[in-house]
Amino acid sequence: MSASANPPSRRLFLFAAVSAVAAACSPTVDFRGYQVRSGDLEKVQVGMPKSEVEALLGSPSTKASIALQGDSYYYISSKVEQTAFLNPVETERQVFAVRFDANDQVVSFANYGIEDGQIVDFSSRQTPTKGKELTVLQQLFGNIGRFKGPGRTKSSQGSPVPTK
Repeated sequence: MSASANPPSRRLFLFAAVSAVAAACSPTVDFRGYQVRSGDLEKVQVGMPKSEVEALLGSPSTKASIALQGDSYYYISSKVEQTAFLNPVETERQVFAVRFDANDQVVSFANYGIEDGQIVDFSSRQTPTKGKELTVLQQLFGNIGRFKGPGRTKSSQGSPVPTK
């Protein structure tokens, strides 16, 4: 059998391999949080009661933890993309904030994007340590010549021992 007797199967294999690599590199898109229905945000008006806002938009993603003048509702949605094994990256964020007065009437509302916020990492699961961070090679080769095994003393390492 000659080497050129089976070129279509090699091309097919190469095509399948390239397709698999390309598919693995395409990002996976995930939509999280409150999903806005078209036109709902435009229906919110100043003076609208809180119950009407809840009926229109549903329950909020979160509420203000401290209500000094009145309550605040936040409807938060985001778009997250992840490519292969890399960490997910938030590419879009939308926060619709509705502020109420003491009588539970809408006082103001605003729409914020990812460019308006600052990401705060509350739980990175990494504890910062003081000192020098070593690479793998520095860790492997860093102790060469420094090891003192059992039975090795200064005098057995070749340093002169004072004599009287």
